[in-house]
Amino acid sequence: MDLPKTRGDKIRVLLISGSNRRQYNCPGVDSKSRALMLRMKDLLPAHWEMDVEDLGNVYTRKQIQSCNSCVSTAMSLCVWPCNCYEKNSKKEPDLMWNLDLYSRLDLADAWAIIGPVNWYGPTTTLKKMFDRLVCASGGNPREDLINHKDPELAMQLEKSPEWEKLSQNHLEGRTAAFFCHGDAGGDELDSEGKPKKLIHKNYFDSQSEPFKNMRDAYAPLVWQCRYSGIEVPDSLWQYGELGRGKKYSENQAEHIADAEKFTQRFDQWAKDFAVSVEKKGKVTANQYPAAGYKPPGHKIADLKLLLRDFKMRLGKPRKNSSPEIQQRLGLNKDATLHPSESESKHQ
Repeated sequence: MDLPKTRGDKIRVLLISGSNRRQYNCPGVDSKSRALMLRMKDLLPAHWEMDVEDLGNVYTRKQIQSCNSCVSTAMSLCVWPCNCYEKNSKKEPDLMWNLDLYSRLDLADAWAIIGPVNWYGPTTTLKKMFDRLVCASGGNPREDLINHKDPELAMQLEKSPEWEKLSQNHLEGRTAAFFCHGDAGGDELDSEGKPKKLIHKNYFDSQSEPFKNMRDAYAPLVWQCRYSGIEVPDSLWQYGELGRGKKYSENQAEHIADAEKFTQRFDQWAKDFAVSVEKKGKVTANQYPAAGYKPPGHKIADLKLLLRDFKMRLGKPRKNSSPEIQQRLGLNKDATLHPSESESKHQ
């Protein structure tokens, strides 16, 4: 069923499976996160609008492109919603735009994000999605003021009085809930908590694991939300473990039903989510919504930026620009006609 593309009267939630696994790629099996996402959908109130998305990798499917860290040049260079990429691009196809995730995150009153812990952190797919949401936290809603993506114009805008009114938390007011899950190393650990096949066991103390509470593996995502005005109640940030001491092949989605404590924990999290979101109710639309946003054309601006890029390749950046000052000081040494090649060829 196609969901409305405008903000309606019903509470709307976006459920996201953040695992990289899908049966249509080399794992050959769907993830536990996906099964939990669908389980949660069945547990939530039937009168809500339910939007679901699985970010797992499928063979030939487009990927979420990486954040280019425009913020570190100037906050005003980071455009809301992100204009580093665009929908249906052939040169840099981007799943964030192709799935209309900016709009869907905007239209939802609350998000529920379910994903595994991969090496003490969220999956690369989830991390990239949240990296790309940096534009929601104070991003520039007026790309026309910086001629689409002009760094020098952005630096000027960031210092202007006008910038204080433009820079807002564009998804503020929403609720985000996180449920991460892990297997504690499966059956690969010895009695000391170190990998059985490890030769140099003296290199570290297994009692010094990074997190006493493994939910903290998702702390970067939680705190990004909180500092962006998105509410993450402590009770809606949970971790569940299943599969400890078992072969990975014996810890698949079909085995979840046998893990009673885990399913009880997850179901309670889903119910707490429903109560919290129902009590809070609908979220008011922000001043610069992503839903319904149509990016302006920028062919002329792209040509100007292409000229700027070509001059930098020749070692002739704009006068008094940051690249020109760095070149003068002998810092990054990045003048090259072939920037996509390995750095080892240039030094």
